[in-house]
Amino acid sequence: MILPGVTWAESSASNVSVETNDDGTHSVTMTALDALKLAAAMVDDGNLDTAEQILTKMPPLGGGPLEIERWFLLGRIAGFRGDFDTAIEIYRTVLDAHPDLARVRFELAICYMKTSQWYRADHQLRLAMAGEDLPDNVRQMMNYYRYFVRQNKNWNIWFNFGATPDNNINNANGGTQIVNYMGGKFYSDLPDPISAIGYNFTLGGNYEFKLSDQWRWKSDAGAYASIYDIHDYDDLYLYASTGPRFIWSRGDVWLAAVGARRWYGWNEYNWSAGARINTNYDFTRKLSGGLNLQYTRNSYDDYGDYLDGDTFAANINAFYSITPNIYAIFRGGASREITVAREYSYWMPNISIGIGAELPYGFNVYVEPALYWQLYDAPQWVIYNQDYTRVTERDFNQRYSVSISNNKFDVMGFLPTIVFSYTRRDSNLWQREYDRWAVEFTMSQRF
Repeated sequence: MILPGVTWAESSASNVSVETNDDGTHSVTMTALDALKLAAAMVDDGNLDTAEQILTKMPPLGGGPLEIERWFLLGRIAGFRGDFDTAIEIYRTVLDAHPDLARVRFELAICYMKTSQWYRADHQLRLAMAGEDLPDNVRQMMNYYRYFVRQNKNWNIWFNFGATPDNNINNANGGTQIVNYMGGKFYSDLPDPISAIGYNFTLGGNYEFKLSDQWRWKSDAGAYASIYDIHDYDDLYLYASTGPRFIWSRGDVWLAAVGARRWYGWNEYNWSAGARINTNYDFTRKLSGGLNLQYTRNSYDDYGDYLDGDTFAANINAFYSITPNIYAIFRGGASREITVAREYSYWMPNISIGIGAELPYGFNVYVEPALYWQLYDAPQWVIYNQDYTRVTERDFNQRYSVSISNNKFDVMGFLPTIVFSYTRRDSNLWQREYDRWAVEFTMSQRF
């Protein structure tokens, strides 16, 4: 039984009466509360047909806690019968209206596991673990199920697509720069921001070949493309990685070789190859996190004399379930870019904190501010204070994004999602500063 916010003893008192009919049969009259108790006991005992009759013949219960309990029991019946698609649909409907029900998320996760939807199961278990009203035995089961899911994740495919109106696709600031020289002043106009509409496509997947209960060989590959009505800014990025993965009860580690290829404006731009280590660990039932280390060697098709070099990156991430429907994601770290020309080498620290919530009526909202800095090593020749001189660039970037979707618009497991973002770059070189607004319409997987 779930019925959050309802104490049985404080509900209407049991009122069960038995009457003998003229033909010798008996009629039983009981309250809706007693009928739900009886049906729940029958479900636990495996008497599914009789329990279903009681639940389906009950009059409407007004959409309150008793109605939630009725649908929850119908979901359990469907699950016990192996009709997991029906059970999933029932649990999703309940959670769309009442996203804070940890027990329903737990049952939904079990149905996902039964249908080998391991990534969806993991997401629901992460949120369900925050339920403070769950009994200890259920929490212990969820710890085991998290390990079971980690053992059985063998493949996943993702596909997102959408449109992105962008008011500053070229990251420009506009304006006029002035240079003093012996004959007077020289004026030059900088490029103005260019607005464009782009179409984004992301396709990727991974597969894990099971070597033993704890060892896997994991490979992944993907493609990302942005195609604009101004094709000079089209972007295509391909990547792949492969290597051994080791799992244990509370975490995993993956060592992989990585490679990537990029085209910009449909011209060959660069490629990279290297290695990375990804780790994940469950610190508590609410908190999990990971450390990612990566090294790549970069080679540019047209700018190799300046930009060829190495990239080192170290990042941490943490996922915290605040409640069964509210979570926080923290990301932080730094990357180091070393290039042939030192004026293009830089450090880039970064940090972001996101808050996500699954709200009533099926709404999902995620808000994330992100900050990152670009701190270059050496000065470069620029126009500064109306003189042509050497200055070491220092940039500060802010990005704020809001993602909104609604479960009621589920299309074959994908949700239409709107992402609003604003990016602001401040710099000691005013020519590098810009503001950028974008609205992205995507179809994202539902978890």
